[in-house]
Amino acid sequence: MTREIAFSAALDPDMAALLERVAREDGPLPDPTTLPPAEGRRRAADGNRRWNVDLPQMAASEDLSVPADPALGTPAIRCRLHVAADARPGLVVFVHGGGFAFCSPETHERAARVLAAESGRAVLLPDYRLAPEHPYPAGLTDVVATLRALPRLAATAGIPPEPLFLAGDSAGANLALASLLHEMRADRPVAAAGALLFYGNYDADFESPSFRFFAEGPGLTRAKMQRYWRFYVGDRDMRGDALACPVHASRAELAALPPLHLLAAGVDPLLSDTLALETRLADAGRSERADIVPGVVHGFLQMTHDLAAAREVLAAAGGFVRAHG
Repeated sequence: MTREIAFSAALDPDMAALLERVAREDGPLPDPTTLPPAEGRRRAADGNRRWNVDLPQMAASEDLSVPADPALGTPAIRCRLHVAADARPGLVVFVHGGGFAFCSPETHERAARVLAAESGRAVLLPDYRLAPEHPYPAGLTDVVATLRALPRLAATAGIPPEPLFLAGDSAGANLALASLLHEMRADRPVAAAGALLFYGNYDADFESPSFRFFAEGPGLTRAKMQRYWRFYVGDRDMRGDALACPVHASRAELAALPPLHLLAAGVDPLLSDTLALETRLADAGRSERADIVPGVVHGFLQMTHDLAAAREVLAAAGGFVRAHG
């Protein structure tokens, strides 16, 4: 049975202050999901610049390239690598969110650097293809191609690729989890030590309790998420496809996943997605229980410069990595 929680739209005071600041700085703006994709991406990139300031110092930051993979039909993929000072062996592949259609390794740079510092590992962000120009499964196969190329990439960068962790936020959590399922089905299971899944989109149920309660936000709304989903899959009904909706993976597949660190925002239409995944994992005999951060909105991990809750969550995620590798 899905864990029952009392939904609340009450915001943490610091979260409320940040949302008020954004409203003052930006003024009335169109919803980027209603604009042509390139314009929506530009506005999303502009909006994320405010969070990517005072970047934590890294021992190295560089671009790497995953070669085209004819078997997967993927092109060459740029990846951004951040290596923490005094990094321990191992690697975190961090798949950025953005509704499958927006954002990039650059929009998530500060969050990735904080995760690198907290985990003491190198963090690699694949610049996967975005919808709607590249709909499902393009982004997923790009992440899979990145995982398959890790030995070569790590050798190029001089970094031991193990222990390996996957991470992702929002749509990126979907892609990270789906990539593990993809490789199970391809009889190429990923030898991951764990996965960090932050406020993920794991289903296409827009009538879930949290989608109904937080339909109008604040922050992400049901209408925005529906448009993101249409960008990704078009008019196809993908709810039965676990590579698009990972919560529908089989019990055997869920049981075979590596240890998971589950995180959800308390004020988020996608909260029920994480609760549903928690329930499916329990049905598969697993013990993971999601950490729900009250009073914060979807996407709050972008705000590590200004929001203590974001820093605390990434510190806990770093602790999970250290404990499991």
